[in-house]
Amino acid sequence: MTPIELQSFADAHEVARRAAAYIAGKARDAVLARGRFNFAVSGGHTPWQMLRALAGEDVPWLNVHVFQADERVAPPRDPDRNLSHIYDSLVERVALPPSNLHAMRVEATDLAAAAAAYAQELATFAGTPPVLDLVHLGLGPDGHTASLVPGDPVLVEDHADVALTGPYQGRRRMTLTYPILDRARTVLFVVTGVDKAPMVARLVRRDPAIPAGRVTGQRALIMADAAAAGGAAA
Repeated sequence: MTPIELQSFADAHEVARRAAAYIAGKARDAVLARGRFNFAVSGGHTPWQMLRALAGEDVPWLNVHVFQADERVAPPRDPDRNLSHIYDSLVERVALPPSNLHAMRVEATDLAAAAAAYAQELATFAGTPPVLDLVHLGLGPDGHTASLVPGDPVLVEDHADVALTGPYQGRRRMTLTYPILDRARTVLFVVTGVDKAPMVARLVRRDPAIPAGRVTGQRALIMADAAAAGGAAA
């Protein structure tokens, strides 16, 4: 399997700006080619900067559908929720139709049913099986991505596109799984911080011992700051 391309930039601000421009370009291309851009976003401080930068880009928002790569099980507008930051960083700044934001219903009483319903929602907008145009992912210091975390049974899910994890950092999660990540037209990892450097080096070579390294789609790209890229960019 070929290594993942790594692009290194000076700092987190530049990573956010370059990632936003890249996503905007993919959005324009997808709308021109297929009439719609289906985009899944993860959480994190640099991604919120990225989404704010994306709000200033030339994006055909009426034809963009925003999905979540993962979400913490928490009440609506809880600061732990990725959705809260998606609203603050992007939705409230652009002309995205309300029906084009697809939230994971983690406040539901029946979380298994909510996960299945989200998988069906993905299929409704992105085909059967669903193919997302771009999935944005992060990378944890432990090698996790989305909410595919070390040791969780969700790592061996090979059928459902959306699944539930056990508790991780105090919260259960709903997450996209490897099958749908690997079908995506593009996977974009956005990574910053020196604490991520060891995992970036492993991700570049697709080390299957870390959850992020098990994303096997061929159309993948890492955008990292110099601290996170470390020696892997050489």
